[in-house]
Amino acid sequence: MTVFAVLICLRCGNQTRHRLVKPHGACVISFLFHSVFLFTFHITSTMKKRAVDSKQNVESDSSSDDDSSGEDEEYKGGEQIQVDFEGRIPVDSDFHGIKQLLLQLFLKAHVNLSDLTELLIKQNYIGSVVKQCDDDPESDDEDDMNVDDDVYGITSVVNLTEKKSMQCVSQLRDLLKDLSTKHGDDRTVSKVNQLLDDDSHSVGLLINERFINIPPQVAVPLLMNLRKELEKAKSRKMPFDFHYFVLICKLYKMDHTKKKSKKNKNKEAEPEILWSNAEEEVFLEVADCSFEFCVKDDSDSALGGKWNESDSEMTPWRKVLIFPASKLDDVINRVTNMLQQ
Repeated sequence: MTVFAVLICLRCGNQTRHRLVKPHGACVISFLFHSVFLFTFHITSTMKKRAVDSKQNVESDSSSDDDSSGEDEEYKGGEQIQVDFEGRIPVDSDFHGIKQLLLQLFLKAHVNLSDLTELLIKQNYIGSVVKQCDDDPESDDEDDMNVDDDVYGITSVVNLTEKKSMQCVSQLRDLLKDLSTKHGDDRTVSKVNQLLDDDSHSVGLLINERFINIPPQVAVPLLMNLRKELEKAKSRKMPFDFHYFVLICKLYKMDHTKKKSKKNKNKEAEPEILWSNAEEEVFLEVADCSFEFCVKDDSDSALGGKWNESDSEMTPWRKVLIFPASKLDDVINRVTNMLQQ
């Protein structure tokens, strides 16, 4: 399996994608942008107190050109930024960060994202948000005010069966039925209606969202922690004993048709697929059914279109996966193995 990372150059804002080679455990993944910034991720798969540790080093290896702008002339090079991330329990101050992550997933869908965000925060015994950690417990209050409190990701579950009386959950259920009818085959439509109309089969919406330049290695400890929390909740007779999960994935399709040679002009090229969260391709392997749809008209993401003149057209899509909850352990093991290859 080929894993891609999409990263953003801090200097010029351009985006590019790179294949990851053996992105496992504590290995180092490096990318060079315009011979200016070197991005290095040190990823660990250990979680302590919901900690998802990663370090991001940014440094420069070149000086400014004589023709550079005034802003470029101020750049001295050799700068280094180190960021540590950890998983935390969602709190009220995370509201806007979580809602923004949900917005990049649902776009213009008719779902009350404010209510959905509040639900995720309220059930703080399930799920984690990825935030920058403060490694200095002795820092004073003034320093604490300067700590980056942005939310970089969220992994959680919403009960689509037990919470169906809530407006946002009812909207999610209607959305899934409507989308499956428009884009799924008869078997998929039947499966979706069966699961959502039969309260004896508890269905959970698995939310696995993060900034696009956060590597897939963080998914393993987050999913393992979520699994542990679900088991603990079930042991306490809480409504988190799911039969099925629904996962909405973000992906992009690259159209290579304009690059076909004259010899192959009658042969239709298959679009290359780029998964925003690389580990979610593994979920497809265990899914009972799935369907996908284009969101080009709904998306205002900078990832749409072309990143460079030589790139093929990038079109945003969504893929909905429905898989048995009993397969979650298997998926986590497969993702772990994928990142170790």
